[in-house]
Amino acid sequence: MLAPGGLGNIFSLFASGIVTRVDQRWMLGFGCLLNAVSLYMMTSLTLGMDYWALALPRFIQGFAAGFIYVPLSTLTLATIRRDKLVNATAVYSMARNLGGSVGIAVVTTLLAQRSQLHQTTLVSHITPWDPATRERLAQWASHFVTRGSDSFTAERQAVVMLYRETVAQAQLLAYADDFWLLAVMFTAVPLILPFMRRIRLGSRGAAGDPATERSPAHAVKENAL
Repeated sequence: MLAPGGLGNIFSLFASGIVTRVDQRWMLGFGCLLNAVSLYMMTSLTLGMDYWALALPRFIQGFAAGFIYVPLSTLTLATIRRDKLVNATAVYSMARNLGGSVGIAVVTTLLAQRSQLHQTTLVSHITPWDPATRERLAQWASHFVTRGSDSFTAERQAVVMLYRETVAQAQLLAYADDFWLLAVMFTAVPLILPFMRRIRLGSRGAAGDPATERSPAHAVKENAL
């Protein structure tokens, strides 16, 4: 599912061209909210989803990325003096990579914990006295009997398949929880943007160095991707 996200990135390339004419905070807020919408769409995914059910959110997510990284790099590095830009870019890249690594670790841990929680909850409803459970086991047993298994083996295979379905549903619910968390986090980001200062690239920097205005272009090229 990488292709839809890459296609969305291609369509968002014009964001680097308008970053000097539009308030970067508005661009960043738009990108975060658009990413939150794509994550919200992913919370309704099911095991029977088709290709487009996931391709559309991935396209929106890729499109939103162009409105996040470009203005973020500009807001971070545009006021840095040119002689300090190399060190500032290194620190910015390190902070972004470190934050990404910590975020992946947290989300992965949450995914495992929520999967175990949902599996425990689902298993508590699977009993021999549950009509839905008996019906599902009968369907799987009938399926394996038609494929040549004897009734005893078919029943054991039906239990295995029911367990696999339970684990798959638990993992899907855990992914939905992660998507919900990320959607809420991206929705909350625009609330802190008013505390950031807009960068006017057409004006002279605070140090009065005309080269300062050229630094965002270098920073964007090095950090947008």
